[in-house]
Amino acid sequence: MAKRKSKFVCQHCGYESPKWMGKCPGCHEWNSLMEETVATGAANRGNWTPSSSQVSKPQPLNHIQTQEEPRIKTDMQEFNRVLGGGIVPGSLVLIGGDPGIGKSTLLLQVSNQLATKETDVLYISGEESERQTKLRAERLGISTGHLYVLAETNLLDIANQIDAMNPGFVVIDSIQTIYKEEVASAPGSVSQVRESTSELMRIAKQNHIPIFIVGHVTKEGSIAGPRLLEHMVDAVLYFEGERHHTFRIVRSVKNRFGSTNEMGIFEMEEEGLVEVLNPSEIFLEERSQGVAGSTIVASMEGTRPVLVEIQALISPTSFGNPRRMATGIDTNRVPLLMAVLEKRVGLLLQNQDAYVKVAGGVKLDEPAIDLAVAISIASSFRDQAPHPDDVLIGEVGLTGEVRRVARIEQRVQEAAKLGFKRAVIPSKNLDGWNVPSDIELVGVESVQEAIQFTLA
Repeated sequence: MAKRKSKFVCQHCGYESPKWMGKCPGCHEWNSLMEETVATGAANRGNWTPSSSQVSKPQPLNHIQTQEEPRIKTDMQEFNRVLGGGIVPGSLVLIGGDPGIGKSTLLLQVSNQLATKETDVLYISGEESERQTKLRAERLGISTGHLYVLAETNLLDIANQIDAMNPGFVVIDSIQTIYKEEVASAPGSVSQVRESTSELMRIAKQNHIPIFIVGHVTKEGSIAGPRLLEHMVDAVLYFEGERHHTFRIVRSVKNRFGSTNEMGIFEMEEEGLVEVLNPSEIFLEERSQGVAGSTIVASMEGTRPVLVEIQALISPTSFGNPRRMATGIDTNRVPLLMAVLEKRVGLLLQNQDAYVKVAGGVKLDEPAIDLAVAISIASSFRDQAPHPDDVLIGEVGLTGEVRRVARIEQRVQEAAKLGFKRAVIPSKNLDGWNVPSDIELVGVESVQEAIQFTLA
């Protein structure tokens, strides 16, 4: 007979303890250990043993044959870009995002595009009934005989349906609703999510079927459940954006078959998500020209250059300690750059409140935006508007120097394509590449030199 016992599992990192603790020793989160029931003994061990034909044997590396994986193309170029060129057969992809942001809408549209190419698609919904999924499909104008809908949460029944149907594409919406009968914990717990994802990975690899699973997001913005879930899958996509704004960003943070940090831009309309092929024009269409504190930077999102506007507002403080606030960039980067401006350039910023924002809702985390942020702060402080046709690219060091950045050619080409006339870049990046004929390059060694060029 199987015996049952209780254990306490952290819902953030998966740490297990025989007793409850207020603070998790693994990730130091408070009140994250939840009680789960596990079965021990013969019933938990199972009776299945693999046959000799199913047992893998080690092979010499030089005897293994490799070939280019054929990718399944969708009609969305942005979605193909994020995945590294298309969907890889046999891959397991996790997509997460805030509730109501459009995860199910995107996957239903992708399912329809594949189904119209006579590929059998199985859409498994654990949160909605077949009728609810049908109503959403009608709003999106989707109606095809190759798209099958199944409302099921039992992993065994799902596996049997996949084996019987052998579809070309599977969507699980969502992984937190799926449960495995052998695991005594409730659906959505660490044990259930881990075991269900492991079983789906086995199904994807054995049957060579691409499977997309939807994951809930916690209030901190990460995938619900332990980080182990992200390590198990082949690719992790994050769906970003505000629910009350039309633009959505699909960002790749892990991809075993392509580049990470790729970004796809979509716009939410009545007929669903529509891809934005030139996001730089969208981010700059409402830019402020001739206004102090506004600069343009060419940032790299994966392999794509994107031009965005950085705005800064510097005003005298009314508090004992000046405020430093930032949206779209690391908050710690603002006081660091202000300290460089105060020490190396001589700007008295210690009694000034600073507010920095990346327009358009984009999040930038690369060091090449340092120069644009610094010039925005200096421009607002001096109340001098930079030239509207300037693009600023460069990393700023603590000694005030402007350091070399990667992929300068793609950044400058994107700026020239959008009509900018001058690019202020590190002097170390001036040589070794072909400069477009319709844009002027200005190489700078320090922040002070860049301010003299842009705010003269």
